[in-house]
Amino acid sequence: MGILQILTLLGALGMFLYGMNLMSSGLQKAAGDKLRGLLSAITSNPFKGVLTGLGITSIIQSSSATTVMVVSFVNAGLLTLAQAIGVIMGANIGTTVTAWLVAWLGFKADISILAIPLMLLGFLCSNSKKSQRQNIGELIVGFCLLFLGLSFMKESVPDLNETPEVLDFVKSWSGHGFGSVLIFLAFGTILTLVLQSSSATMAITLIMLSMGWIPFSMACAMVLGENIGTTITANIAASVGNTQAKRAAMSHTIFNVFGVIWALILFKPFLMLVGGIIACFGLPNPATEGFAVSAPNTPDSTAALYGLSMLHTLFNTINTLILVWFVKFIEKAVTWIIKAPKNHEQEVFRLKYISAGPLATPELATEQAFDEIIHFAQISQRGLGYAKDAIAETDVDKFEEWRQKLVKYEEISDRIEYEIAAFLNAVSVGDISRETSLKIKAMYKIIGELESLGDSGESISRILSRRNIHKKSFDEATIKKLMEMVAEVDHAYVVMVDNLIAAHRGALEEISNAYNAEDRINNMRNNLRDAEIEELENEGKSYQTSVYYMDIVNELERMGDFMINVSQDLERAFIQK
Repeated sequence: MGILQILTLLGALGMFLYGMNLMSSGLQKAAGDKLRGLLSAITSNPFKGVLTGLGITSIIQSSSATTVMVVSFVNAGLLTLAQAIGVIMGANIGTTVTAWLVAWLGFKADISILAIPLMLLGFLCSNSKKSQRQNIGELIVGFCLLFLGLSFMKESVPDLNETPEVLDFVKSWSGHGFGSVLIFLAFGTILTLVLQSSSATMAITLIMLSMGWIPFSMACAMVLGENIGTTITANIAASVGNTQAKRAAMSHTIFNVFGVIWALILFKPFLMLVGGIIACFGLPNPATEGFAVSAPNTPDSTAALYGLSMLHTLFNTINTLILVWFVKFIEKAVTWIIKAPKNHEQEVFRLKYISAGPLATPELATEQAFDEIIHFAQISQRGLGYAKDAIAETDVDKFEEWRQKLVKYEEISDRIEYEIAAFLNAVSVGDISRETSLKIKAMYKIIGELESLGDSGESISRILSRRNIHKKSFDEATIKKLMEMVAEVDHAYVVMVDNLIAAHRGALEEISNAYNAEDRINNMRNNLRDAEIEELENEGKSYQTSVYYMDIVNELERMGDFMINVSQDLERAFIQK
């Protein structure tokens, strides 16, 4: 096998992987919002979760994308751990559809003949002005590249009959009985870890089997190994997630490892079951002793390819039927394996929605970013609560505790703004639609306004600190006025968060509620300012104390300005004109 042949094989593999990613990306762009809505609407019924995972993975042709999506939703609190386990089980069944497509279209129908003409259709769709047609074009091009890559891989794999030394080497690894099963299982696991795609490893296994490189039993062992290797993707995604996300990824590992254990214990009977099913369709039984693929595109080759696909499907289906009754037990097991951190305070202020990493497409990633922005706004509103407590506190020592919390919240705001911006930067690098681009630009502006709200809380704490340094204090009447102003700002916060949630759901129609809240804040600021000037003139009130009071009023009014800016950004980017 020459260097050029090896490079051709690697290039064909790269084309296959790129085609699969492109096809999956196009499908997710076309149905991203619907997939997310379907996932987040799952009930606690594990069977519905299995069906959902099966359906979504069958559509997007990527169990990795589904499991990473599930891990991120658990990380965000949109799915419970029990719901996630059901979806992951279904995803394992859904991913077997790829093997059937490859075995049928790639080996028997040879769809690669139509791939080049289809590329023209994909190109024309991708140049359409409508984003939906562009997504379909991306899907078609990915589909073509996938099967072209598969075709090139088949052609670049040498015929072992012409290279007997390689054939002898392969046979030496497959002649150790059950030890060979374990060797090829490990090979399948490692290959999937390297390629980060069980579908690509499955395609390679199908090629090796169809070319007669390995016997049917060893190919089956590789498939079992691929089911272990594929769990690494979800675990990588969850490594930076919260405790629940790590548990969801661990449940995926437990599911597949348990399946591999029973499949190894019942290896020969399981293979005979698969072979018997294939024989029922009039094909040779690939599980019989002495069965070997003599040449590609023969009845023996067809039986082996369909047998391997059948084993993949049966393995995950049987495993799901066994474990779906033990979802609660798996939940308890992963909870015991992955302990919750002792200091829960550390998890309160971390990113909830995007810490598991970006999803496969910008459209789904922007959904996560928007969830995080809503969370950011809710954190900011909590900061206003601390500002209220600081204003009302008359004890200097206790005030210092509130001041430190406001300083901490300002630092949290800075950190969240930076992390969301970094995430949006990564999303923007990809190929994004015009609608997504507009939304991302609005999100940049919104996180800037939310960070400014955190600055305002810290500014109020500095004003109060200067007041205390100069031995001044507010009387009860002044504190009452400030509390009324804080209440109006808090109402504006509620309106802002409601508008963010409505925009995220596609239900924002207008922002008159935000303008009304802003007007109420401005009117109160004007009334308080006029009343304060009158008191200074007629009642001889301390000018310095009045300055601190009006500084706080003005800072609260500025917070209202930041919040109306958020709603206006939503209006420009999210309301359909």
